[in-house]
Amino acid sequence: RRKPYSVVLFDEMEKAHVGVQDIFYQVFDKGTMKDGEGRDIDFKNTVIIMTSNAGTDRLMKLCADPDTQPGPEALADAIRPDLLKYFKPAFLGRIIVVPFYPISSAIMRRIIELQLSRIRSRIKENHRAAMSYDEGLITAIANRCTEVESGARNVDHILTRTLLPELSKEFLARMAAGETVSKVHISVDAGGHFRYEIA
Repeated sequence: RRKPYSVVLFDEMEKAHVGVQDIFYQVFDKGTMKDGEGRDIDFKNTVIIMTSNAGTDRLMKLCADPDTQPGPEALADAIRPDLLKYFKPAFLGRIIVVPFYPISSAIMRRIIELQLSRIRSRIKENHRAAMSYDEGLITAIANRCTEVESGARNVDHILTRTLLPELSKEFLARMAAGETVSKVHISVDAGGHFRYEIA
């Protein structure tokens, strides 16, 4: 009510109770919803985004070959039977289905490069040190991101739960010993573990 100009995100909508869909009919039809106290809540200036993993398997099969993958409208039509397993036809009739194409290996590599670039900037800003890495690092991270459902979230998980803590430990050990850090190079060993060369 207090923020009528909003973007509202419902993630994995297929897991919501069927009754949740019924609540949205009044929002989609009238642009309003009643709260628990019977007051009208205005949704006329609200963008509602709902995500779903329904149809993921079919989508992956259809998009396996980038040269023959269907366009967005054909893809939406192709996954409609999967959507109908979770959503009522009346509900689907009130929304616009925007299918997301799977992340290609080239896009995944670019996402990893962008995340590593952010880490490089933080190291430069906080420690005045240069950071470099082998191309094998990008490949190793990309190879760990195999779950379709998690998409590029796995990149962040790998960096924040593995690379950054290990790198921080190396930096702290140097600082505790009274040594300065001017550069760090990250590579991957034969076992797939990250290696840090700090000077």
